[in-house]
Parts: sequence; C-alpha cells; structure tokens
Amino acid sequence: MKNKNLNSQKETQGVSLYIAFMIMSVLLVIAFGMSTILLSQMKMIKGMGDSVIAFYAADTGIERALYEDATPPQTFPGSLDGASYIASVISPGSEGCSSNVNYCIKSVGIYKETRRAVQVNR
Repeated sequence: MKNKNLNSQKETQGVSLYIAFMIMSVLLVIAFGMSTILLSQMKMIKGMGDSVIAFYAADTGIERALYEDATPPQTFPGSLDGASYIASVISPGSEGCSSNVNYCIKSVGIYKETRRAVQVNR
C-alpha cells in the first residue's frame, strides 16, 4: 500500500512540472506577440509624424506657387526646416491636369524618407 502511494506521488509531481512548463511557454509566446505588435505600432506612429511634416512641406510649395502667381510650365523647389518641396505648375490637359481648368499646381513634400503630394486645380 505504501509503495502504491509513493508511485502515485511521483507521477503527480511530473505532471505538475509539465503543466507549469506549458503555462510558462504560453505566457512567453503571448509576451513575444505583444512586443511585436507594439514595435510595429511605434514605427507606424513615428512615420505619421514624418508624414505630417512632408504634407506641410507640400502645402508650402502650393502656397508659394499661388503667391508667385505662376503661369505654366514653372517649377519652384524649396526647403524648410529639414523638409523640402518641389512645386510644379502644369498646363491644362497634361500630366493628370484636367483640360477644363486654367492650370494645375502639383507639389511634392519630402521629409526624411517620406513623400506626400498635393495637387490644386485652378
């Protein structure tokens, strides 16, 4: 009887070790998954800030072309606090500019590796 009880306890100890190992493995997988998601979200948030700066640079290019009251074809390059822009005044009916407008202004803002474009029809 004593021998049977001893064998039963040894089997139970092995099972509890196995269950503890499986629980730790599951928790580790969950932790790695969460860290991967958080890192990708942080990269995306950083890119959003660069995107806003590139968009404002493109908007600055549009404003400059409107201020200069440019006639097509003309190009206005410029830079502003680490960002740059290239604004182009386009003739109607060319490069995606509708033929029923006077002219179009397309500006591309660049900041680090992010590019954003804005087009205005006038």
